[in-house]
Amino acid sequence: MGRRGIDRGMATTGAAVNPADYDAWYDSARGRWIGDTEYRLLLALLAPRPDTRLLDVGCGTGWFTRRFARWPGLDVVGADIDDESLTVARIRDPDTSYVHADALALPFAASSYDYVVSVAALGFISDWPRAMAEMVRVARERVVFGVLNRHSVLWWEKGRHGGSGGYRGVYWHAAYELRRALVGCGLRHVRIRSAVFLPNGSGAAYLLEQCVPDAVLYGAFLIGVGEK
Repeated sequence: MGRRGIDRGMATTGAAVNPADYDAWYDSARGRWIGDTEYRLLLALLAPRPDTRLLDVGCGTGWFTRRFARWPGLDVVGADIDDESLTVARIRDPDTSYVHADALALPFAASSYDYVVSVAALGFISDWPRAMAEMVRVARERVVFGVLNRHSVLWWEKGRHGGSGGYRGVYWHAAYELRRALVGCGLRHVRIRSAVFLPNGSGAAYLLEQCVPDAVLYGAFLIGVGEK
């Protein structure tokens, strides 16, 4: 769930991650389980309609973008400022459009996408409220933000004392903070959910994920959704 920074306002202390290695991590058993778990919840909250457009901001190597692009009738664009990550994304998915873009100043008109999604990117942007407002600006219908949860087992393991490894310098959100930010952007019908309660990928983690409702906000992955 660690990410490279996506814009010039990113946290500068984060450890560099090779984009190809980052994408390959999702091919591991643990990585695929985490990615699939996060994607299922993202898709459930997004609930996209056919013949609509989606922008994935901070798409990185396009792991989630590629999956959104498989949804029938959904026209998907990935945006990121890291050219190396975009190169990997385009090689893995030549049929989807990937554009170089700064999350603090997106090169799109207001309300130009039906849905805007950002997965685990806001925590790497120092001025994340500005980036959030910019994503809301270009959305027409619904916005979904996935962030790292300050009240989670993963934060206890990787986020304390400034973070470790790929989590160094990352900002971890709390549920109340994410909700307040979404409401502050003028979004309506705001909901907060979470997933990946035990990030170790063990059998106990699988079982817990099936038993704990996503309304229990202690998963490592925190998701906020709101309507324009």
